[in-house]
Amino acid sequence: MHEMHSEDGFGPKMLADIKPPFIPEGASGMTVLVEWAPGDPGTPPHRHSGPCFGYVLEGAVRWELEGEPEHVIKAGETFWEPGGEVIHYQNGNASSDVPAKYIVFMMCAPDQPMLTLVNDEELEKRAHLRAPRPTD
Repeated sequence: MHEMHSEDGFGPKMLADIKPPFIPEGASGMTVLVEWAPGDPGTPPHRHSGPCFGYVLEGAVRWELEGEPEHVIKAGETFWEPGGEVIHYQNGNASSDVPAKYIVFMMCAPDQPMLTLVNDEELEKRAHLRAPRPTD
């Protein structure tokens, strides 16, 4: 990780230093602000055509990518996902009391949507790739 901030704490500060597995040739970048009301489950299972990098501004987000255990990302923390075939199962508000807000920068493959929902048939076929569900 590269340090970028000055000794007085002001200026840029590296929050994440990620090397994505791929960036689609000819990709475009878009920055999106996502806001979820308390208890909002977020977007249904989906995937992105390229990698995504984000930062939680407020609240906490329940996060689950294919093959990784579900976890909560809190305000001030970062996230990323590789895009491509990886299913993004959860990105909703982890709190039933306060809103959640995050900003995400996405690299989108040319002539493909930024987000594609995954149908039930594919979810079933790929179920073996999903991390075990919490028991509580």
